[in-house]
Amino acid sequence: MSAVASPEPAVRAKKKLLRRRRPDRSQALRRIVQCLFAALNVWIGVEFYLFVRHYETGGTSLYVPRPPGVEGWLPIASLMNLKYWLETGEVPAIHPAGMFLLVAFLAISWLLRKSFCSWLCPIGALSEALWRAGRSIFGRNFRLPRWLDFPLRSVKYVLLGLFLYAIGTMSAPAIRAFMESPYGLIADVKMLNFFRYLSVTAAVTLGVLAVASVLLQNFWCRYLCPYGALLGLLSRFSPAYVRREPHLCIDCAKCAQACPSWLPVDQLVSVRSEECIGCMACVAACPAEGALYLSLPRRRRLPAWALAAGIAAIFFAVVSYARWAGYWRTDLPSQVYFELIPRAHEFSHP
Repeated sequence: MSAVASPEPAVRAKKKLLRRRRPDRSQALRRIVQCLFAALNVWIGVEFYLFVRHYETGGTSLYVPRPPGVEGWLPIASLMNLKYWLETGEVPAIHPAGMFLLVAFLAISWLLRKSFCSWLCPIGALSEALWRAGRSIFGRNFRLPRWLDFPLRSVKYVLLGLFLYAIGTMSAPAIRAFMESPYGLIADVKMLNFFRYLSVTAAVTLGVLAVASVLLQNFWCRYLCPYGALLGLLSRFSPAYVRREPHLCIDCAKCAQACPSWLPVDQLVSVRSEECIGCMACVAACPAEGALYLSLPRRRRLPAWALAAGIAAIFFAVVSYARWAGYWRTDLPSQVYFELIPRAHEFSHP
């Protein structure tokens, strides 16, 4: 009886690294875009503060026109106006700029993944700065165990569902009545005053969020932001996604280690998760030429400069249309502001 040799277990051959010919500068470009958009928001904030102070002082302080861009910080009002527009075909007269900004951010997320969160959002930029500071202080960032991380990630979708349900049950006349109420007319002023006159509860809450963001990567964005949840769901239909070429990948797992959303990039061929924020940190960390890239259909590569240009093109196209069509500004008589702004603390949510 002849002996039959058993096959030896397959040995995974070590792949040869074909190093990149050019250094990846996507993260430097992304930080430039973040800083420019943050500076724009600071400028808008200063203008809006001076606008509010003019009416609080009875017209004795410097007058600065109200910057419509401040409405980008009113996401709930923007969602309400979007529903009103879709239902009636009429562009709302109160806070229309916020609605058009929301449309721009939705379009960016649909076409270019959830890149608003990592390229434009000032809260996202602040969150990133905090976890990077935590990494410098502690030498690392911490991760929650999977049994806790997974249910916590659902919180932002629960919050989104509550907002969508509340807005979805409002009729168009109810939305218009809300926007034209004293609270709706100066919702932007109420938002400013929330930060100007922080209550102890609000200050403690913000402090806890800041500490959590130092310890955990993108704590607010990952677990609590309903705006990001909405953009993430839309990004599932995006034609852009991160693609890994297995035959070029050397299985170093540096991409997964660099991903701020903790996605297993090294185990996937295409990354289409709603948690992907399009930051390209995984692509920047990959040492192998052509192994990882942001892809369009038919494996057409989308470089970082083209992603940044696409984000800017969509943003400026929507804003320019709103300005050209006369839908950008909320036009209210000065007397309305003189009457309502000094009494902003008297108005509560209807």
